[in-house]
Amino acid sequence: MRFSDIIAMSAGNLWKRKVRTVLTVLGVMIGTAAIVVMLSLGIGLQSAMMGEIQSQGSMTNIQVYNYSYGDSDQLLMTDKTIEEFQQMEYVTAATPQLSTWGTLEQGKYRVDVSFYGVSQEFLSQIPVAEGGRIPDSNTKKPELLIGNGVICDFYESSSYKYPYHEDGELADVDLMNKTLFTQFQSTYTVDSEGNYVEQPAKKNIFPVVGMVEGGPDDYNSYCWNVYMDIDTMKKYLETTYRGQAIPGQPTDKNGNPYKYFVYENAIVTVDDIEHVDEVQAAIVEMGYEAYSEAEWIKSSQQEMLIVEAVLGGIGAISLFVAAIGIANTMMMSIYERTKEIGVMKVLGCSLGNIRAMFLTEAAFIGFIGGIVGIIISYILSFICNLILPPLVGYEGMNISVIPIWLVLIAMIFSTFIGMAAGFFPAQRATKLSPLAAIRSE
Repeated sequence: MRFSDIIAMSAGNLWKRKVRTVLTVLGVMIGTAAIVVMLSLGIGLQSAMMGEIQSQGSMTNIQVYNYSYGDSDQLLMTDKTIEEFQQMEYVTAATPQLSTWGTLEQGKYRVDVSFYGVSQEFLSQIPVAEGGRIPDSNTKKPELLIGNGVICDFYESSSYKYPYHEDGELADVDLMNKTLFTQFQSTYTVDSEGNYVEQPAKKNIFPVVGMVEGGPDDYNSYCWNVYMDIDTMKKYLETTYRGQAIPGQPTDKNGNPYKYFVYENAIVTVDDIEHVDEVQAAIVEMGYEAYSEAEWIKSSQQEMLIVEAVLGGIGAISLFVAAIGIANTMMMSIYERTKEIGVMKVLGCSLGNIRAMFLTEAAFIGFIGGIVGIIISYILSFICNLILPPLVGYEGMNISVIPIWLVLIAMIFSTFIGMAAGFFPAQRATKLSPLAAIRSE
């Protein structure tokens, strides 16, 4: 018997018992849709989580910190250290951050902020709000790029009242269009008797050229800081504080400033997230502290895999029930077609052909149920993406994603389940005695 004949006979037998076939297909359809939708929710939630992390900063960046100011020259992070980072395997860039504390002041309002001098490469990664730009590297005075969340922390310098945190209203300041005074933290010198003497920093007027994209409450890696070009910042500090301790820079045990810049932290960029752990471990061995988003991402991915497994297991129960339905349908079909099976054996049909016919019928049920189940899955996925994102904190994102590979696996799996459920009934059909089958009523 040709395979095409087996296909035609199997399809005809299923069509003769339309109601039973439809009910059995319905079970497979529900099981397939349940598995696909459950897994799509797990995949979508993981994708939304990764998208949110990417919007807040690069996943291949390693934050390197040094809190050992004045303890040992070997642990101070200098330009030489940055060169060592750049020469490490898998590292594509290493950019130092020259940091200091200070204040921004406009009218009666003031805010305490961290100032960061960073490279042009780093600045180009910061999303800038419309109408602004990143600080230039060819200016005499540093230009400022202010984080979108800084405006929330302005307080009245006389009463220390925080309008936003206390009343929910932003301070009456215009960072882009009105004069803004900048003041770095005070520095200290040591007098002849070994006492520290405060040297208050003067106020400066640095132009504000941009704001980080986002509203006051939108969190990102840049929202609370003020950024400027590192080379411009260095030149300005060297000129302004010639012979003095530079704000934010450490001093030796005698209170004397170093003759080179020391960085509190740096960002090391790795070529791939798979190499982040290895590079991070090497940096820690050098004596520095290091942190990367990859640590949190991997633990989150493991948790999401558990969630996907649980959701998939819930859907698999439905498909398991459907498999029992297929097995029951095929057993009933064998009992009803006992004489037909006997005639086929007498006419010379091989046991393999008889087995193939029943397996093909079961595969048809699984395949058709899988196709319809996938169509329903897309409909349910569309509904989930309309209703659920605001409820779980991922508004504007799809939390149900059905990739092509999931569709293919679902079709293959549902077909396989059908064949597996029909295997034992098919085996039973091959073991029937031809004469007993023909005599049966």
